[in-house]
Amino acid sequence: MSGTVSHSGKTKGLLIDVTLCIGCGACQEACVKEHNLPGGDDDQLSYRNYTVIQKHGDQFVRKLCMHCETPSCVSACPVGALNKRESGAVVWDHTKCFGCRYCMVSCPFEIPTFEWYSYNPRIRKCVLCYERIEAGRPTACAEACPTEATLFGDRDTLIEVAIQRIRSRAEKYQDHVWGLHEVGGTSVLYLSSVPFESLSFKQNLMQSPPSEITWRILGQVPNVVLIGAWVLGGFYFLYRRRHEVKAAEAYTTEEGGHGDAK
Repeated sequence: MSGTVSHSGKTKGLLIDVTLCIGCGACQEACVKEHNLPGGDDDQLSYRNYTVIQKHGDQFVRKLCMHCETPSCVSACPVGALNKRESGAVVWDHTKCFGCRYCMVSCPFEIPTFEWYSYNPRIRKCVLCYERIEAGRPTACAEACPTEATLFGDRDTLIEVAIQRIRSRAEKYQDHVWGLHEVGGTSVLYLSSVPFESLSFKQNLMQSPPSEITWRILGQVPNVVLIGAWVLGGFYFLYRRRHEVKAAEAYTTEEGGHGDAK
């Protein structure tokens, strides 16, 4: 299958080879269709797109959730609304989230976005097509890529592929698999022919998971503060529920008015 390397039960990921990307946007279009997103020509992540194409000089670079091996967003969420599945995907559970947006603050890549316009807002980010890959299929973006600039497969195998490409074409590639060690490792890996800083990749990232610091700090937080977080979460739920009820009442009134007109 195009865009796929060995496919076992191990942690999955993506290898994005910037040297092969032509900026066609097929990955973005496939993602929009797969997840029923609004879409658009944005080059910045938003509720409209889980992935975007950015241009830096002559290079095209995809931006999406990195699906960290040890996700900071998961450790920062006080209610467990984010979790990392065995497949490698970091996903969000709307039934648990109360809108604190700690995940947005904690993410070292500034990936999660928020539906600021909505009365019932959601956190929006790439979910690595977890339903597809857990059914034995590749991600929509990898399947759609015409040049195999996005390659899907087992993370370990993708690392081997990346290292082999660097060794066989040392004159072509930077001697760095970006995502191999950054923030403890990510499930989305990159290869490039130009320095990653010229592609706006962060250079001040830790080599260990930031969540290790998060857990140490939370371990010192008094229980009263954690209880306070739950109380605030309760207030937020009531606030959101009130708006949902108002919206439902307004809709019922409007429908009733239309009925009288008939």
